[in-house]
Amino acid sequence: MRILFSAPQYEYEMIREQWLEAVAKIARQGVFVGGPPVSEFEAAFAAYLQAEGTVGVGNGTDAIYLALQALGVGPDDEVITAANTFVATVGAIHHTGARPVLVDCNEHYLIDLERVKECVTSRTKAIIPVHLYGKMADLKEIAPWAAERGIALIEDCAQAAGASLDGIAAGRWGVMGCFSFYPDKNLGALGDGGAVVSSSFEMIAKLRKLRNHGGEVRYQHEICGYNSRLDPIQASALQLKLRYLDDWNNRRREIARHYRFYLGAVEFLTLPEFADDNSHVFHLYVVRVKYGLRDALKKHLQKKGVLTAVQYPVPVHRLPAYAHLGYKAGDFPHAELYAGEILSLPMHVAMTENEVRFIASEIRTFYESCQTVGR
Repeated sequence: MRILFSAPQYEYEMIREQWLEAVAKIARQGVFVGGPPVSEFEAAFAAYLQAEGTVGVGNGTDAIYLALQALGVGPDDEVITAANTFVATVGAIHHTGARPVLVDCNEHYLIDLERVKECVTSRTKAIIPVHLYGKMADLKEIAPWAAERGIALIEDCAQAAGASLDGIAAGRWGVMGCFSFYPDKNLGALGDGGAVVSSSFEMIAKLRKLRNHGGEVRYQHEICGYNSRLDPIQASALQLKLRYLDDWNNRRREIARHYRFYLGAVEFLTLPEFADDNSHVFHLYVVRVKYGLRDALKKHLQKKGVLTAVQYPVPVHRLPAYAHLGYKAGDFPHAELYAGEILSLPMHVAMTENEVRFIASEIRTFYESCQTVGR
């Protein structure tokens, strides 16, 4: 048996005919940058999230960077985010000239919001909580807390399209929400893409200029801008996939339930929290493997045809690129401990219960063999 880690090709097959027709229409019209496919997707995504507007951009990293630029973040500012995020979050902060301030995660891999409060200084301009692995950070308290202090809350929603907390969608809790449409995301394009959503008309207007060389009208450049536009071919795919997003997220939750049922009694694993609501869309199904057995289990599963991954093997503060921040080993104990234990099991909408059962069986077989050797 061979079980894929993710399967964006399955989603492509579901939209293939309609998407190819949309691409042919784009080709006939000769409008290969911008145009109706982009504006129509932006409107549909904003309506889905119940936000005032969406601004499509080139990728998820640009989404965070341009959101920070729209707020005027720059040198002498500080922006707080998680130590265990993907490097893009910190890279976007770095390229504004601001200093990334890192915070440890809690036992659910989400930024420790109490630690965030402790890190706020007079230079703090923004906080970027990361909805990691598809699970939303609980922003009910921190959102008003930050607003009262004039600190912008920018959500990193790259892995949380379709998630919601108390009926409010990921991306709507802060002044802006930043999305990645990388192909294996819950809402993924057929190439790169990203978006910023906001209910601030001021931010939407500024972002539309920033992504397009500083102006919305050709040759009228009102501010210094960039070239980061969502491609219409990708927008047409996203428009089609958006119709399936809730169903696909429900399917991911169903697969997570299967994992919990078949792996619940496996003593050397810590399974992800499962709240019976929409706050977790299981972009990834991440377990922690005890007793230093993570890498051995990964190899065992690979030999059995089960592809797994580690997101992320090194916390940001331990990467050479960010050594200049001055953090050292031990500064973020949860992030460092979990980096050596976490393992992402296959998770995608084409998975079957039989595949989950097979994976669980192999994990139990592996653990039993380890116990036999230990005895």
